[in-house]
Amino acid sequence: MTSSDLLDRGFAALSDPTRRDILARTMEREYAVSELAAHYPVTFAAIQRHVAVLEAAGLVSKRAVHRHRYVRATPNALDDLGIALMALRDQWVDRVTRMHEVIDQTRQPEQTDGDR
Repeated sequence: MTSSDLLDRGFAALSDPTRRDILARTMEREYAVSELAAHYPVTFAAIQRHVAVLEAAGLVSKRAVHRHRYVRATPNALDDLGIALMALRDQWVDRVTRMHEVIDQTRQPEQTDGDR
């Protein structure tokens, strides 16, 4: 997954408050999807979809035990997202710095042979 894909999926997944809460809960411990569903005023199917979005973004993983699906935050997933975000920040800071340099160069009067 590219840095851009990671950011797109990560921010899309974290844009929803229910998904952010699911992620926070699953950082503390593993939860059965049915157990997670009991915490929210939405359907079990809605929680399954939220978990699927988080899983597609790599922020949680699921494991099956008999008929139950258990969800746990993926270790270091937010670190990876943070690294991708900082790389994007660094890229834009570099671009702005270069733009300032070009602007500064165009503002300086040109030197002529007589100025030397």
